[in-house]
Amino acid sequence: MPLPRRSLLALPALAACADPLPEPAPPPGISDVPLPGADLLAATFIAHGGPRLLATTDVNVSYDGEWPPIIGRLQPVLTDQGFRIRSEERLMPGRGLITQEHAGPAGRKRVLRSGGLLSNGIIRVLFNDAESTDAEQRAAAALVADGYTIFLLGPLARVPWHSHEPAGPERITVGGRDHWCDILRGEIRPGLGFARSDRLALFIDREERLTRRIRFSLNGLDSTRGAVAEVDCWNHVTTGGLRLPTRFHERLLRPFPLRVHDWWVTGLDLNRGLEPADITGDAFSPRAAAPARPLTG
Repeated sequence: MPLPRRSLLALPALAACADPLPEPAPPPGISDVPLPGADLLAATFIAHGGPRLLATTDVNVSYDGEWPPIIGRLQPVLTDQGFRIRSEERLMPGRGLITQEHAGPAGRKRVLRSGGLLSNGIIRVLFNDAESTDAEQRAAAALVADGYTIFLLGPLARVPWHSHEPAGPERITVGGRDHWCDILRGEIRPGLGFARSDRLALFIDREERLTRRIRFSLNGLDSTRGAVAEVDCWNHVTTGGLRLPTRFHERLLRPFPLRVHDWWVTGLDLNRGLEPADITGDAFSPRAAAPARPLTG
């Protein structure tokens, strides 16, 4: 989710001259309209297994991924490629908790995030067991933790919509497949990380009502304020009644197009019966520490 520092001077003009999440023009010959916003949100919530969410105590996921070389030079604090290659992550959706255990050539990075999407929350960041007090590192970790919660859970995340409206339809290509999508777009307050607010859009397919793309502004860091990025989500699997994506591709849209990150789920399991104390210490408890169950097939 990067933005080079040298482009900061252009951001106020970008923000002033246009909506960072503009409404797409309907394609020729398509005149039907999307569902009302509340109905659209309800439809994608159900498609992702929303009725089972209350029975989900914990989501345990592992990731691996690849970064283009240029990204680390443009946004070293946000991408943090010395640490953010592989990760084991534990989410407790009902309690607003996520803990990320990243690993890379520089060692181990642990991020503990609570209450983020609902209140700007609390963040702890530890590099090789040493806690960071650096404001930029903490803000970047909060932004990443909140973003990855939404990328995995989509409409199942407790997104604090301040307002939203439907738009579309728009035809998009995700993971090599075309989808006609309605778009739920609006403002969330608070935003991702420590942002006061952000713009957010969910691209919801007409066939299955899955959220296939998430577009968002990046107001949580001084160096990304005014930027817009999007993440494609595909290869969904069903586990514990939840329908979750396992492949992801992120690209920057503003201030210029740029491939950012490709990553994928390597392990996933639900409902170990974890409690907050299992994931909020300086290390996972034995029950939380077991690797996420490897995906098969």
